[in-house]
Amino acid sequence: MANYKMRKPVDPHVLMVEVVGTKRISPHVIRMTVGGDGLTQFTPLGFDQWMRLFLARDGQEGLRLPTRSSNLWYAQYLATPRVKRPHVRSYTVRAFRADLREMDIDFVVHADADGTSGPAAMFATSARPGDQVGILDQGVGFNPRHEHDWTLLVADETGLPAVAGICQALPAGARGLAIVEIPAASDRQDFPVPPGIQLIWVDREGTSKPDEVPGRLALDALRAAQLPDGTVYGYLVGESALATGARRYLVTERGIPKNHVDFVGYWRHGHAAM
Repeated sequence: MANYKMRKPVDPHVLMVEVVGTKRISPHVIRMTVGGDGLTQFTPLGFDQWMRLFLARDGQEGLRLPTRSSNLWYAQYLATPRVKRPHVRSYTVRAFRADLREMDIDFVVHADADGTSGPAAMFATSARPGDQVGILDQGVGFNPRHEHDWTLLVADETGLPAVAGICQALPAGARGLAIVEIPAASDRQDFPVPPGIQLIWVDREGTSKPDEVPGRLALDALRAAQLPDGTVYGYLVGESALATGARRYLVTERGIPKNHVDFVGYWRHGHAAM
């Protein structure tokens, strides 16, 4: 994660929820709906609200969750024997329906070069109603701390839920630019976008290098973009090289102050998460 002040969750708890259902909404995205009474303790904040997601490992009879909700949860997690630890991943809330006690979470699913997928993608692919999932609210990453005239969002497919949530939460009069790279044009999603925000989709399938490392095309699109005038707040999320590369470009070549650009490397190409 980037080293800046995110907006903290209101009252975080490690919550147990259950899978309600799953649906493949595009070739590379599965939307999982989770629900249950545990979500009555979840406070929705909008924007790119994110959480720790706890998933059972293969062979585990039940999901063993940390009982501490503060930063001490990780120490408790490490003290748990590895065979009993759940997988832990970070995901963005795609939608929250308090009246139904339901939450949607989008999983990017793809196979690595050896034909395998990560634990979260495998769980999303095989999940059945009633499967248990743990969640721990972590707050909101999108956090402008200065007056600005327009907003810049840059993301790959893993940052698409963040872009969607932010666009839905921005005021109707917001201006700016959102660049989202996706594996294929068929992975585009419909979501509310303020009229003053230009949304640019870039898909790897439509290029001569469909196996390009995710994020490089979004970075190219940023370099080629005609940026609006005025003071900007930039928020860059996705593969680590995209987030850091976009910030470096904006600061060194566009002269944007460092504290006007926040970035979060969700993942690193070729490296597994914990």
